[in-house]
Amino acid sequence: MRRREFITLVGGMTLALPLVARAQPSGGKDPPIVGFLVPGTEQANQPAAEAFRSGLSALGYVEGQNIRILYRFAEGRAERVSDLTTELVSRGVKVIVTGGTTAIRAAHNAAPTTPIVSSGSADPVAMGWAQSLARPGGMITGMSIMGSELLVKRLDLLRQVRPQATVFAYLLNAANPGNPFFISEVKDAADQLGVKAHVFEVKEIAELVGAFRRMTSLGAQGLLIIEDPLFSSNASTISELALQHQIPTVSGNSGLPAAGGLLAYAFNYIALVKRSASYVDRILKGETPGDLPIEQATEFKLIINLKTAKALGLTIQPTLLSRADEVIE
Repeated sequence: MRRREFITLVGGMTLALPLVARAQPSGGKDPPIVGFLVPGTEQANQPAAEAFRSGLSALGYVEGQNIRILYRFAEGRAERVSDLTTELVSRGVKVIVTGGTTAIRAAHNAAPTTPIVSSGSADPVAMGWAQSLARPGGMITGMSIMGSELLVKRLDLLRQVRPQATVFAYLLNAANPGNPFFISEVKDAADQLGVKAHVFEVKEIAELVGAFRRMTSLGAQGLLIIEDPLFSSNASTISELALQHQIPTVSGNSGLPAAGGLLAYAFNYIALVKRSASYVDRILKGETPGDLPIEQATEFKLIINLKTAKALGLTIQPTLLSRADEVIE
């Protein structure tokens, strides 16, 4: 049996690596260090970490031999991202991979000269960290996921389960720097579909109880949740409150239907994380982040929780069910 060593990372994640992983690359040079910084929880993002390793492996990297990866998890606490970024930079990382508008902004502010690869964010041009998708021009590149067409699509899904609905609510993390952009896009989407939109921004999960009461008093007939680590880390709480108040939900987070939410029209986050490995490869080989075009997500899936639909007294039409990539029963 081959001997193995066990390494415990920040956040408690334990990885088993072959003892040979201590080997140095040819020439005696230390392998480059990459930071994999996740704003969400370690438990929920183990598949993402594995996808990143898989992407690097396909490009010829062997963790511990010709590359080192430092994993850090903010556990849904946005305020930790800056400190974790500073710590990674102190460890000598050459590039940091992270996702989410809040995390990317915080990481860049903490380390403005360190290349950052986005595994998914709002419109980077609207956020101000890219001059254009084709040529970002700064220290941030990678993947983008947010567009007005997605908000329209998600809102339309709620309309399909509640065709007569005219009042909807939108839930955002108040700490997200992309909120001005999101709110503008949300209102445009509501205008396109001829409905009213009430926007709710919360700073912490404890505020959700009051927010849902307010939604109910305003007659909200559906809730669109702007994806954020704060919400994905508390998907069960949000789903329970939505069910209690009889408000169907839709999000870009596939974890919400799994936790009891009604719908998700979600981007393939695992595919984006795996794709981010190619950006890391190019940066490590000397290319400048500002010269690497930002890609937009192209893979999405529709998830429907039929058990939740029944609890809400809703009938999902066969035409919508036939389009679902995943049905939870």
